[in-house]
Amino acid sequence: MSENQRIAQEVIHAIGGKENIASFAHCATRLRIMVKDKEKIDQKTVENIEKVKGAFFNSGQYQIIFGTGTVNRIFEEVEKLGIEGTSKDDVKSQGKKEGNAFQRAIRTFGDVFVPIIPVLVATGLFMGLRGLLTQNEILALFGATPDDISANFLLFTQILTDTAFAFLPALVAWSAFRVFGGSPVLGIVLGLMLVSPALPNAYAVADGSAQPLHMFGFIPVVGYQGSVLPAFFVGLIGAKFEKVLRRRVPEALDLILTPFITLTVMITLGLFAIGPVFHSLEEWVLHGTTAVLDLPFGIAGIIIGFFHQIIVVTGVHHIFNFLEIQLLEKTGFNPFNAIITCAMAAQGAACLAVGLKTKNMKLKALALPSSLSAFLGITEPAIFGVNLRYMKPFIMGLVGGGVGGFIASLFHLQGTGMAVTVIPGTLLYLNSQLPLYILSNVVAMAIAFALTWFFGYKDQPVAEESLSHDNSGATSAEVKVEESNPRINSVTEAVTSNRPKVDFLEIASPMNGTVVALEQVPDPAFSEKHMGEGIAIEPSEGKVYAPFDGVIAHVMNKSKHAVILEHETGVQMLVHIGINTVGLKGNGFTAHVNSGDRVTAGQLLIEFDMDVIQSEGLPLITPVLIPSGNETIATVTAASTGRVQANGETVLVVKFKEPQ
Repeated sequence: MSENQRIAQEVIHAIGGKENIASFAHCATRLRIMVKDKEKIDQKTVENIEKVKGAFFNSGQYQIIFGTGTVNRIFEEVEKLGIEGTSKDDVKSQGKKEGNAFQRAIRTFGDVFVPIIPVLVATGLFMGLRGLLTQNEILALFGATPDDISANFLLFTQILTDTAFAFLPALVAWSAFRVFGGSPVLGIVLGLMLVSPALPNAYAVADGSAQPLHMFGFIPVVGYQGSVLPAFFVGLIGAKFEKVLRRRVPEALDLILTPFITLTVMITLGLFAIGPVFHSLEEWVLHGTTAVLDLPFGIAGIIIGFFHQIIVVTGVHHIFNFLEIQLLEKTGFNPFNAIITCAMAAQGAACLAVGLKTKNMKLKALALPSSLSAFLGITEPAIFGVNLRYMKPFIMGLVGGGVGGFIASLFHLQGTGMAVTVIPGTLLYLNSQLPLYILSNVVAMAIAFALTWFFGYKDQPVAEESLSHDNSGATSAEVKVEESNPRINSVTEAVTSNRPKVDFLEIASPMNGTVVALEQVPDPAFSEKHMGEGIAIEPSEGKVYAPFDGVIAHVMNKSKHAVILEHETGVQMLVHIGINTVGLKGNGFTAHVNSGDRVTAGQLLIEFDMDVIQSEGLPLITPVLIPSGNETIATVTAASTGRVQANGETVLVVKFKEPQ
């Protein structure tokens, strides 16, 4: 029996046998499995199987990371055991059905709102900068007063700060049509109709300077500037209605009748039924939220600061996006942001305490970058990779978050935007609140760090460390205890022999774009460095080039979304275009090379259509890394930040253990 055959059998046995598998697929790096009963999975056994680099639940799928090349061979051996593989799309669609009705609803709600958050983030930063520039104290430094500010300049800043919220229904309706399978352009038009200048402006009606229209003598009609729920349900129902029409309207008339009927019916329902009903519901939700936030003596901060990260673990925290949008739209401020920021900072501090205290170098290498990620506003690596694994650090982080939230609530801190927290979140408090914002976060971090250091973590010898998973099914993302993993096989003897003797290797960027930390990749296989060390790039152009002379060790033949290039020193580099793009099945990708091809620096390897990827709601962020397992490599270091050009700046430096 071959090694891969044995591994395939161990995997099947550890996940509960053939009868526990509902569907089975793979992508460039991992097996993606839908299981019938999660309780039958022996997590510890799976993590300890040879060549396994990590295993966890994500989007309802049980994902076992093997790495590029290796996963193909394991998948083939699994199929030989009589288990029929399914497409990754089928596995993904089944994953969406996982969880109870409430969890599925929140997941869908998040799918609609996540794509529009970057615009609202930018708007919040504009608000913060505008507040800074119009402060008396700041103006006094330049010998000016508020009266000296140009009216035209204030108008310009108003365009920056007001536009996104004035046309928010158009953004929401567009995203809802996209998620629910309609034509996004119809969603945009319907959303714009809800805020048409022909309707009384919602803000003007609210301050009494305008009166609503009364249709049929009793239905009040206004514009829905800043509203969310009316646009969401217009988008949901409109997308479903359009799909029904397309199945029934003759093809020859589809182009004319379907958009006409959809727009006519949905704007009628939107203005006369959906709008009034859900706008009223929206008001009730807002009043309930503000009532909680207005609880005296900092009680709201204690509750939200303590429980927020627990809700993050359950995966239903996207509901908070709606609440924050409502607060900003109605009041211009977001008191929720300061509280949850303390919760996130506390988890980062607890993770930092583990990283500084442990003598386990693998745990240290995971915990320290994960804590930095949390301080930049992304807590999942710290929570799932470290804190939940040992549980006590997670609890100490909850305590710190509660105390920090108490301070933020007690001083009524209010951000000017949303979705940026901790260190980047300071941009939302560029006014008299900034010192108190820093104070609340420092207190949260200090308490979480001290409690974790003294009571929350006891360092153990490496041999005694074990992997665990929490009740939600999320597993530790730490690399296995073994010191090394088998590296991907070289493709030719010409590459593996007569290698030059060098101390280090500088690798240029394989694409044009902006370098970001690998920890920011929204996929634990990469962000928690199961696959190796490296960077990620937000591409500005849909092309991947060879950064050095070498051989194509592997290219995904069907999906074309990933390529491994091997240098003459034996160093291999993986470029994984986007996240979960294997599900596109090659749509939008064109590969100009095949496995085994020799290439030269600057040669075009793959072209990809950025619009196709984004239209599917998939991240474009592209991990560029050196796969783990090469025993000749001492370190892999990121060498560049910000914008880079293909074959220009060095982005990675590989240092060898000794001259080769």
